[in-house]
Amino acid sequence: MASYLLGIDYGTGGAKACIMNDEADVLSYSFREYPIYTEKPGWSEHDPNLYWSIACELIRECLLKSGINPKDIKGIGTSSALPSMVMVDKNHNPINFAYNLMDRRATKQVQWLKDNIGEERIFKISGNRLDDHPAIVNLMWERDNRPEDYKRIYKALTIDGYIRLKLTGKATMNYSAGAFYAVAYNLLTRKFDEKLMEEIGIDMGLIPDAYACEEIIGEVTEEAARQTGLACGIPVAAGQVDCNAGWVGAGAVEEGDIQMNLGTCGNFGIIHKDPTFLESMIACAYTTDSRSTYITIPTTTTGGQLLRYMRDNFSPVEIEMEKLVNMSSYQLLDMEAEKIRPGSDGLVVLPYLMGERTPIWDVYARGVIFGLSLSHTKPHLVRAMMESVAYALYDSFRLIKDTGRKINYPIVLNEGGARSRIWRRIITDAFNIPTVLVKSRVGAPYGDAILAGVATGIFKDFSIAKKKVEYVERMEPDKSTHELYMDYFKVYKSLYENVKSDFRALAELRNKYQ
Repeated sequence: MASYLLGIDYGTGGAKACIMNDEADVLSYSFREYPIYTEKPGWSEHDPNLYWSIACELIRECLLKSGINPKDIKGIGTSSALPSMVMVDKNHNPINFAYNLMDRRATKQVQWLKDNIGEERIFKISGNRLDDHPAIVNLMWERDNRPEDYKRIYKALTIDGYIRLKLTGKATMNYSAGAFYAVAYNLLTRKFDEKLMEEIGIDMGLIPDAYACEEIIGEVTEEAARQTGLACGIPVAAGQVDCNAGWVGAGAVEEGDIQMNLGTCGNFGIIHKDPTFLESMIACAYTTDSRSTYITIPTTTTGGQLLRYMRDNFSPVEIEMEKLVNMSSYQLLDMEAEKIRPGSDGLVVLPYLMGERTPIWDVYARGVIFGLSLSHTKPHLVRAMMESVAYALYDSFRLIKDTGRKINYPIVLNEGGARSRIWRRIITDAFNIPTVLVKSRVGAPYGDAILAGVATGIFKDFSIAKKKVEYVERMEPDKSTHELYMDYFKVYKSLYENVKSDFRALAELRNKYQ
C-alpha cells in the first residue's frame, strides 16, 4: 500500500504545502501569499483567520494535484516562522490579529524585564536574548494594554501551533519553538521556569504543552477532515521552526552543516551539539534530535523583505512586465542590479526597515541610504540593498567563525532570494566562502513532510534528506571583490555606530507627534 506525507509551512509573507511519497519524492506543491499589516509603528501582524482557510486551500490543492487517496497520507508535519503568536479563546477562536516575527511593539515590557529581572539571568535560563520580542514579552504587552482581551486568552500559540490545534483539537508547542517563547523557557531542560513566570506575572496556563519535534501529538479530527479533504485519524507531528524545516529538507542533518535562507528575514543556521550559546545570536533546538541538538541562527530582520519592499512600492513596471515576459518581477530586478559594479558605486544601505536582530539587537534601528547622489539609479539601490543583507549576515558570521565552532563548507543557499544568482554571488564574495544552491527548493514544507515520515516511522531517520538533496551552481569567492566588500563593510559598521543614537531620538519624535 502506498504511503504519503504532508508538510505545511507558514512564513511571514505566505504559506506553502507539499505532498511526498515514501521515497521522499514530491508529488504536489501549493503556495499562497497573505498580507502583512504594519499600520502602527513597530507593529507587524497577520489576520489569523486566514491561516486556517489558507491551510484548507493548500491541502485540497495538493490532494488534487497529486491525485492520491487522502486515506493514504500517513503523517503530517507543520512549521512556521518564529517568533509568532496567535491568541485563542476556549473555543479556539483567534483573539485580535496575530503577531509575526517583525513585530516590535513591546519595547516597554522588554525594558521592564531588563530593569527588574536582568538580562544575565534571562540569558542563563533561556540561552537567548529577550530583545527578539518573543511570545512571553508579547503576552506582557497584551496584559498591560488590552487587559480585557488578555483575560479571554486560553492559549498563546505559534502559527503552526494554531494549525495543529485546528487539525487535532490539541494546543501544543514543540521544543524548537520554546526558544521563541523565551525569557523563562530553559533551552537545556526544555521546561519553563515557573518561579520566573510568576515574577513577571504570566500564567503558565496560557502556555501549551511542549513536545519533542519528532513526537506525534494527535490525529486529524472529523471536523478538520471535513474542511480540508483529509482523512480522519492521520497522525500529526509536533512540528518545528520554519528555518529548521527548510534546512532539514535540504540535507542539513549533521553537526557543522550550514545553510542560508533569504526569505522575509535573512538568516543562516549552524548545527551543533555543544550546549554553549552566544549572547548576540539566536539558538534553538534542532529537529534531528530536539532533545540534544541545537542550531545557532544569526538573523537580519528584513532580508528578502527588502526586495519585496522594492518590488511592491517602486517597481510597477517590473510587475506589469511579468505579464509580457516569462520572468518574475524579482528576476527583472536582478537583471537591473547585475548592471551595477560591486560596491554599488559608493552607495551603502543599512537594511533595518523593522529594527535589527543579530548581532546588534536594536529595535529602534531603521533603514538608511548613505552616499546617494545624482549619478545613482534604481538599479544601484537594488544592488546596494542586496549587499546590505550580505553585510548584515557577514557581521554575525565572522563572530561565529572566530569561536572555532565546526562549520562544514560550502555554505548551502536554500530558500527565498537564494534563487537569485547575483545575490548568491554577493554572498559568496562577501563571506569569502564557497557556496552552492539547493537544486529542488520546495523548502520548509518538504522538511515538514520528512519530519512527519520520521515521526511515524516511515523513515528510520533524517538521513533520507541528505540522500535525496542535490546541490548545484557552486561558486568560488573572488578575492579582489571580497577585499572591496570588506572596505565597504567597514563603512557599513561605522555608519551604524554614528547614527544609532539618532534612531532612538527619531522613535521618540515619532511617538510624540503621531
